[in-house]
Amino acid sequence: MRVLVVGSGGREHAIIWKLAQSPKVDKIFCAPGNAGIMQLAECLPVKAEDIDGICAAAKENSIDFAVIGPEVPLAMGIVDRLEAVGVKTFGPDKNCAQLEASKSFTKAFLARHNIPTAAYSEYTDKQKLLDAVGIYGYPMVIKADGLAAGKGVILAADEKEAMDAIESMMGERVFGSAGDLVVVEECLRGIEASMLCFVDENTIVPMESAQDYKRIFDGDKGPNTGGMGSYSPSLVIDEALQKRINDEILQPTLAGFQADGLKFKGVLFVGLMLTEEGPKVIEFNNRFGDPETQSVLARLDTDIFEIFDAVCDNRLSEIDIKWSENRAVTVVLASGGYPGSYRKGIEIKGLENFLPAPSSLTDEHSTIVFHAGTDVKASCGKGSTKNAVVTAGGRVLGVTAIGKTHEEARERAFAGVQKISFDGMHYRNDIGKLNRPAE
Repeated sequence: MRVLVVGSGGREHAIIWKLAQSPKVDKIFCAPGNAGIMQLAECLPVKAEDIDGICAAAKENSIDFAVIGPEVPLAMGIVDRLEAVGVKTFGPDKNCAQLEASKSFTKAFLARHNIPTAAYSEYTDKQKLLDAVGIYGYPMVIKADGLAAGKGVILAADEKEAMDAIESMMGERVFGSAGDLVVVEECLRGIEASMLCFVDENTIVPMESAQDYKRIFDGDKGPNTGGMGSYSPSLVIDEALQKRINDEILQPTLAGFQADGLKFKGVLFVGLMLTEEGPKVIEFNNRFGDPETQSVLARLDTDIFEIFDAVCDNRLSEIDIKWSENRAVTVVLASGGYPGSYRKGIEIKGLENFLPAPSSLTDEHSTIVFHAGTDVKASCGKGSTKNAVVTAGGRVLGVTAIGKTHEEARERAFAGVQKISFDGMHYRNDIGKLNRPAE
């Protein structure tokens, strides 16, 4: 099989790393890829949002199968377009992609099918929203309805922060059309967890649980990011809670898809808040989460291509998905200034300390570095390395390590972090520690 992966982040690097281990995959392409991915795949100079370009590249390179990483091309209907030109594609179609592309769509779905979630209201008029400030108390959860690169959710601590957030979204339009409709929610209190699931039209299979860290600073302080780290399995989801999530959320979600005619095939990411009343849905995403994917796939023992292919054919129930007993921790290394403005093109040092693509993680080779925002630069000036790997994004690298225990995995991940450096590099020191309940 000739497989094309669309995307350029750490999630796509992890997916490609697993695909490279499949005997059924002959060659991997990636559009557009990054400096780490190019060690495993042929990178094509086509942006993930260039649907016409992706389809043309698929035809030119005789692609048999495609895997879509990011949410934007999914929302644009890339699956429908690729399948129309004869490429079997792993990911939800444009209709199903509304589950991530519109928070309003998802909240209505959850309410319609009695799936536990926060109370909410919707606003398209800025003044009406300003008049409703504090409707559910504080912190006030304010969400831009559309896609905003993981940054469209603001937890306003008081009236002033809420007014500023509303002005930012609906007045200054910092998220563009994503803020034309704003969803305000009750603030759920508890511990966050992530549940990624493989889904076809008949079956939903949860992957191993994970937890991620959205805020930029230790102790869950500062603005939201795309994710500063993750670990798997979750320290708070035991067998009883897993059953409750399955019975109260996952199975009703599958039944809701079927009732609404949503022919979902791909990965459903369920963001959860584990409250005193039980698990509740914070959000749905239509694809692998980043950086949860890095920790979860580090523990996957089953051929990932076989899973992808089975989902596309509605044969998911036939696949026995196996997971390692190892624990995994991922620490994200970010550019100085992220999630605000940051410099690019800074040389990264220390990557030679890691195998570029170990076929599997073992005690001897327990750590892998997944590239998220990197590029290769021919020359970085005096004293620099020829063809150096340089920064090209806000989240630059994800250092993922496995261990027999959670603490061992965490220690190995941070030991790996210490071997890497670039100007302005920063990361959270509490990745792998249990997040405190939201206050």
